[in-house]
Parts: sequence; C-alpha cells; structure tokens
Amino acid sequence: MGNPKGFIEIPKKESGYRPVNERIYDFGEVEQTLNEKDRKDQASRCMDCGIPFCHWACPVSSKIPEWQDAVYLGNWEEAYDILSSTNSFPEFTGRVCPAPCEKSCVLAIHEESVTIRENEASVVEQAFGRGYVTPRIPEVRTGKKVAVIGSGPAGMSAADVLNQAGHTVTVFEQDDAIGGLLRYGIPDFKLNKTVIDRRLDLFVTEGIDFKTNTTVGKDITAEKLLKDYDAVCLAVGAMKPRDLVVEGRDLDGVHFAMDFLKQQNKVNRGEVFAEEERISAKEKKVLVIGGGDTGSDCVGTSIRQKAESVLQIEILPKPPETRVDNNPWPYWPNTLRTSSSHQEGCERRWSLATKRVVGKEGKITGVEVVEVIWEKIDGRFQMKEIPGTEELIEADLVLLSMGFVSPVHEGLLDGLGVEYDERGNVKAVTNTTTVDKVFAAGDVARGASLVVHAIRSGRDAAEKIHEYLMQD
Repeated sequence: MGNPKGFIEIPKKESGYRPVNERIYDFGEVEQTLNEKDRKDQASRCMDCGIPFCHWACPVSSKIPEWQDAVYLGNWEEAYDILSSTNSFPEFTGRVCPAPCEKSCVLAIHEESVTIRENEASVVEQAFGRGYVTPRIPEVRTGKKVAVIGSGPAGMSAADVLNQAGHTVTVFEQDDAIGGLLRYGIPDFKLNKTVIDRRLDLFVTEGIDFKTNTTVGKDITAEKLLKDYDAVCLAVGAMKPRDLVVEGRDLDGVHFAMDFLKQQNKVNRGEVFAEEERISAKEKKVLVIGGGDTGSDCVGTSIRQKAESVLQIEILPKPPETRVDNNPWPYWPNTLRTSSSHQEGCERRWSLATKRVVGKEGKITGVEVVEVIWEKIDGRFQMKEIPGTEELIEADLVLLSMGFVSPVHEGLLDGLGVEYDERGNVKAVTNTTTVDKVFAAGDVARGASLVVHAIRSGRDAAEKIHEYLMQD
C-alpha cells in the first residue's frame, strides 16, 4: 500500500465518455482515458483492505490490491504480470465488464470505489505499448490434441491455458472471424475489434490453430471429433434467444437483437449487405424490447444508424436509484444502470408487457403493450396486467433483446449425446459433462452470463482437461 492516505486525499476520478455530439456519428470506442499521473493517483486510492472484497467479488479472482499498488509505483510490467496471472484477457474485461469488483470495494460503501476496471484497461495498454506482452511459445508439447468448439471468451481462455500446458489446441468457429460474441455481439463503440485481433495474433504465434467457417456437428461430425481428438471443450455459448410469442411476431420489421448487432459489426468490417437483407434503424421509430446490456447496445447502434426515435421497454419494474435494505454492500447492487447509449438520447419505460404486434401489408406499424404489476404469491413474484392500461406504441423496427434461453441443442450437442439440466444447458459438474472426454465451459453450461464468468469458466475447464489428459 504505497499511499495510506490516498483514498482520503484524492477524490475518485473517472475518464468519462467522448462528447455525445461527437461519438454518435461513428463507431469508435466511447470511453476516454486518463493520463498516466491521474491513473497512478487513482490506483493510490486502493486501501489494500484486510479483507479484499474486490477480490472476493471478481469471478477471475483478480489480485486487485497487488496490481493497483504496482500501478501506483509505476511498475507497469509487474502490474500486467499480476493481472494476467488470473485473467487471459484483461483488455476485454477492462472494457466491457460491469465490474462487480468495484461494487464490492470497501470505498463503494460511500459511492467512492476505486476505478478498478479503468485501471485494468490502462495496465494492458501500457503493457502492450511498452512491449511487455510477447508470445509465450511452449517449449514442450505433450502430444495430446484438444478441440475447443467456440471462440468466445470461454473458448479462447480454455485454449490459452491448454496451449500453455503444451497440448496441441484447435479452435473451431462457425463464423468467419474469431471472437464469438466479443466479435459480433458487442458493438465496436464498446470494444474495438483490433483489441481482439491483437491478442489473436499472439495466440497464433504461440501455436493455437484456429479454423473459421466451420460448424462442428455439420461440417465435422461429432463422431469424427471424438475420434480425432483426445479431449473436447464445448464453448458454444447459449445462443438460443428468448422469442416473443405473440400475434404479429412474423411481421416484417421484428428482429432478434443479435442479428441486428452482428450485421452492423460486419458492416463496420467492410461487409456489404443487399438492401433487402439490411436491418437498418435509419429514419425509423425503433422499439427495443428488453432492458439489459444487449438492449442498451441496440439503443446505441440505432442512434448511430440515425433512427428517428428509440424507445426501450422492460417487463420488470424500474430498479431503485440506490441500494435497498435487502440488497446490502458488498453484494451486486440491483439498482438502475444508465449506459453511455442511454445518455445519447432514448426513452426508457418499465413494467410493460407486450400483447401483440400490429402491422399493415405485412410490415410492422406498432406494438400493443399493457402495464403490469408484480406480486409475491407463495414466495414467487407473478405478473398481473393492469386492466385499462393498454396502449399502442408506434414502431417501424422492433428489436427483441429478452435474453437467451439455452445453447442450441440441434447438431453438435445432440450428436455428442450430452445431458442437459432443467434449464436446457449442458449438464456439467466442475466443467465435466456426462460424455467421456467432453468438457464444457462458459454459457453453454452456465447459461447466458458475463464475459468475466466465461473467462473464469474457460480457465477452470482447461485445468480439468489437463488433469484428464495427464492421468495416463
């Protein structure tokens, strides 16, 4: 703890965002950066608590007080070494993680937490800029071959750990580029894709083999996969979206959020879509159904596409501005979250359920909604419509952002014969499935969750696979 009075003498300072009237005209990252002195000052605010609740709350168990002290002292290489010892991709979490560590920081009791996430991103950029991040090519190979299916954060973190253990790793990706939801699910204004490419170049040099445009279960059968590889890691995510089962769902103009976001990211990469394929919000009244992060990403993307208006609705009640009594520190705060996209100009409404989609000549013109209340009955909250509160919201484009229900079973998973749990996820105990030499990491077993959870799960799965491979 370099400065025992840092948290007293230095106020919290965040980098903030680029001006709204500038950033809505491009897809560049919206977050700004602090200069090196400010960053060291912010790191000095870490108290090195006797019980580091930040470490407790972090899914990858980041040794936060240790690397914060290294930042304060200007030891950027040491800070990166500590940070990367538990996290394969701090450059990703430093940009897109909701930072449960900060919510559990002792200083968060007074709403003055240490700026952990921003400091993390700065450590990685300093490390790359100073040449500290170099390929780590394994000196010895075990002769064991591992197939990792899916190149999102879970798959890539598993591949990283397995490769460093000396195994020969092949990562299969059904899309045309590596990254999974990092590549196509998160807008460029939150995560510039050169950040993925930079890490990917290192992995290729280190010996990981990546195969794109390959759908395992179709292009490669499950039987051949099990025959050709000593172990298989399933990291295909939970990509089956929750649908809207109402009248008019099939009208032109209703799309899943991921289809919308993925297409825009591909356009940013230079891909061209025919007019009839393009999902565009330009000059349209956009309705985003779903109040989570993906819905927020749809808001920001719609604004950049020059939508006439954007409304985001949520079926749940509006969260409180601050913690309530049954949601104490250091647990995750169930409070209202306002993203950079929300600040760019959108209306938000809560406690609204969708009744039906209406249209004319096959195209959507509006959505009928009704206000709802939530009552606790027999220990469970149940939704009740409020009679007489129905209304019609005009809309030319509806984006469904209501989460994901499970991984896609058809094809690979059914072909392998893995068991599923009660929610439809792959049943896995400590990353081990019910099929010999098949393991699972990330959302495919957990359900849709955070990038940081996927990274931790990938690393855990890699350890289990390594134990399995080396038991002979």
